[in-house]
This record gives sequence, structure tokens and C-alpha cells, in this order.
Amino acid sequence: MLDCVGMSFVLLLSAVGAATVERAQYDYYKYHPMSEITSWMEQMVKDHPDVVTVVKYGKTYESRDISLLKIGLNTGKEKKAIWMDCGIHAREWIAPAFCQYFVREILQTYKTDAKMEEMMKNVDFYVTPVLNIDGYIYTWENKTTRLWRKNRSPGPEDCSCYGTDLNRNFDANWGTVGVSFDCCSNTYPGTKPTSEPEAKAVTDFVGSRKDIFLCFLTIHSYGQLILVPYGHPNYTAPNYNELMMVGKGAAEAIWKVHGMNYTVGASPDVLYANSGSSRDWARMQGIPLTFTFELRDNGTYSFELPEDQIQPTCEEAYSGALHIITYAHDKTFSGAVANAAVTLWSILLAAGVTGATLM
Repeated sequence: MLDCVGMSFVLLLSAVGAATVERAQYDYYKYHPMSEITSWMEQMVKDHPDVVTVVKYGKTYESRDISLLKIGLNTGKEKKAIWMDCGIHAREWIAPAFCQYFVREILQTYKTDAKMEEMMKNVDFYVTPVLNIDGYIYTWENKTTRLWRKNRSPGPEDCSCYGTDLNRNFDANWGTVGVSFDCCSNTYPGTKPTSEPEAKAVTDFVGSRKDIFLCFLTIHSYGQLILVPYGHPNYTAPNYNELMMVGKGAAEAIWKVHGMNYTVGASPDVLYANSGSSRDWARMQGIPLTFTFELRDNGTYSFELPEDQIQPTCEEAYSGALHIITYAHDKTFSGAVANAAVTLWSILLAAGVTGATLM
């Protein structure tokens, strides 16, 4: 009888322990404040010390460290790289949630998936979960600050408002279209290109090693869009056909997951004209594949996407991002296949066949 009771007690302790571990696991399907994201980044290094490191590459206006996770297998050689940043606009909470999900997925996948293992050997992933840290923290203060977009630097001397739109602050046709020089506006581009420390951090880090980056992905919400360069209507990317082909492939990959439609195009064609974006700046630096993802939804909840949509949003966006990353990888390490695809797409465009026609 005592043995039976003892066994039951052991089983009970095991169940309680398992439940405690389950509760302690990081929840990728809820929104997290910055302190928890920072702790999560540190935990990723502890859990995967052979492939993950934290790299600090700048300071925010309020002197917080801007950090990324560098993820990849150490081959002892200089490697190519993939860039991804989330949370350049503070209120777009689904973006940091996706960056965290993306990191988890590639770390879970590479040990069992031959393709992901190959990519982890050939490239390093540089993932910034939250770029606009000051603004993101501010959106967690209370309901009145939840929809803050910009960073938290003060305006010019004659302005009582705070913040610059970091995605109008890069040196890419800066200040020409899609901005307002009213410093209280949500699209205020700052006093000059890269006036803001957050934009300068990306510019310095990526710009100093621009030759290694195969693609540059910046994650936003909302609108269900995949945007290609350029935001200025008078300029077209030299590899526009390729960008559209890859973008439409990503949109198809997204659709296959949960049937969600994403529109692909240059910002003036499918959204609005803008200037000073990080995507355009990266393309002007010679990084060939640069895209902006605008995640769910189409306006029902806008920037306040419910937590029950985090999982499906991340699942589909991961599929789309992985399509682009795989293409970028294969073009470099299996170039003939990718180049043939671009040639075919150019022929189809010349013949008037579009993605919509093909579908």
C-alpha cells in the first residue's frame, strides 16, 4: 500500500514538474514587453551557444543598446548574410513577435532539415527583434501611448513634439515624397538623413559590410503587402523584374499556409509613395534583394492585431520570408537555377503575363 502511495506521489510530482516546465516555456503567441524580449535573446544564446551570439551595434536616443542575434554555424570562413529587422515602428507589435518566431523556427529546423542546415553553413542570419526600442517601450506604458509610431528623440528647438519616423530617416531620396516636415507628424523624416541614432546604427552596421548581405528584410504591419524598391515613383530598381518574381513567389508561399492574400509591388503602386526607407537605402547600397513585409491584417484591427492571430500570421510570414531567403541563398550557391528563373520571368513579363494571369 505504501509503495502504491509512494508511486502515486512520484507521478504527481512529475506531472506538476512537467506543468511547471510548460508554463516556464516562452510563449511565442503572445506579445512581450522589451524586458522579456531582451531576456529571451539572452536565453537563445544560452540554449544555442554554438550558433547564436548577441551583437550590440548601437544605442537608441535614450541610450539603450540596439542588439541583434547573429545565427549561423561557425565554418571558420567569412560568410554571406541575411538581414532581418522588426519593430522599426513602435506600434507594430506583430513585427517583433514574428522576428522571435522566425528565430525559433530556424533554430528548431536546422538540425533535422538538410536545406536549413546547408543555409546555416553558408550564411549568417542577423535578426534585430526590436529596432525602435525606445518607442516600443513607450507603447507599453498605457492605452494612450499604444499607437505611438516614431522614436523618442525630441523635435527641433522650435517644436514641442517628440519623435522621428525612422523609416523616413535613411539616406534614400530623403525628404522628397511621403513625408511631412511638421515635426509633430507621424511621417516627420528628421532634420537630415540618419539624424537618428537608430537609423545610423543600421546604416553603419550594414553599410560597413554591405557586400556580404544577400537580402534585406524589414518587417512591418499592417496591410498584407510585400513591397519592393523604390518608394519614390520616379525610380525603378534595376532588378525590378527579379524582385517582383521573388516577391510573388513569397506571396504564393504565404497563401498556401492559411489562404491569406498578400499584394506585391513597389510602394507607390500598391500603397503610397515614400522616401527615406531602410528598404530603399539597402537596395541603393547594392544589396540585391530588399523587401518590406506588411503583415496582417487589412484594417479590421490594424496595429492592434489580437494575440490569437499571432500564430497564423507568423506561420504564413515565415513561409514567405523563407522563400526569399532560399532564393537568395540558391542564387549565390547554385546560381544557374536562380538565373534561369529570372530569365523566364522576364520573358513572361515582356509577353504581358503577370502573376495574376498565372494564377
